[in-house]
Amino acid sequence: MTEKHIVLEDIDPVTFYGVGNAHLQMLKALYPKLRIVARDNVMRVLGDEQQMAAFEEAVERMRQHVIKFNGLKEEDILDITRGRRLNDDVPDDVVCYSVSGRPIKARSVNQQHLIDAFNDNDMVFAVGPAGTGKTYLSIALAVRALKDKSAKKIILSRPAVEAGEKLGFLPGDMKDKIDPYLQPLYDSLEDMLPPVKLQDMMEKHVIQIAPLAFMRGRTLSDAVVILDEAQNTTPAQIRMFLTRMGWNTKMIITGDTSQIDLPHSQKSGLIEALHILTGIEGIGVVNMTQKDIVRHRLVTRIVNAYEDFDRERTPQKQE
Repeated sequence: MTEKHIVLEDIDPVTFYGVGNAHLQMLKALYPKLRIVARDNVMRVLGDEQQMAAFEEAVERMRQHVIKFNGLKEEDILDITRGRRLNDDVPDDVVCYSVSGRPIKARSVNQQHLIDAFNDNDMVFAVGPAGTGKTYLSIALAVRALKDKSAKKIILSRPAVEAGEKLGFLPGDMKDKIDPYLQPLYDSLEDMLPPVKLQDMMEKHVIQIAPLAFMRGRTLSDAVVILDEAQNTTPAQIRMFLTRMGWNTKMIITGDTSQIDLPHSQKSGLIEALHILTGIEGIGVVNMTQKDIVRHRLVTRIVNAYEDFDRERTPQKQE
């Protein structure tokens, strides 16, 4: 009798075992000559040596399927265990899959330009109004890089600039005060990575989320680095951030120049960086518009209304 321990690396074991261990029970029925005991991400298997080899091969194929598609169906298990060929090719237009198995891909022309710019450049600026998918798509590109091992870690950052509230008045310690600023980044990650896997990656610092001030003095290598809400950086802050770039690193800088929360006397670092860096080889700039908004249709109307208001108000300020 042979005994082996199979480790389910890089996947959420809950997804693999199925709801109520339905997938695990199915595997036990398909391999009756094996005794299979699962605990966390380790499967202890005892039994017939020949069936053990077939089981190991099937488990590896299922593991690779879960990595690609963030899901596993009963028909996938049957196809794999019966030696049928699965269509495991991810379509060219899909960046990655959400935890619900939904394909994440460009939903507008400029979103596709962002994907192309990321593929062709080491640094990309994605600028546009709220709801155009700048942050979400950028994080999807980072998750894809992590899954295909072209990057070893993801580093996400935001400037902690108040939009009406004061940081010091928020309850809790420094982490508690900073987390509300970083919540949109958590939201996107939770949509693309299973909770257990995301928690594990954060504990191992494979995924790092930190306010911009914590970047000083670091060299960021072998990573996809995203600076969100860059319109709220000062020129000195964004200059510091951009020069953190190390070997085998890609940077995405996102921002909305119509939503600057800095004091009126303070110039936005994003606007200055775009003026200085546009046209430099290796740096891509993608300008998104209202046509790229993928949130509720009212968001487009709200953005348009505020832009009309700003245009009407500008001449009055000059008089």
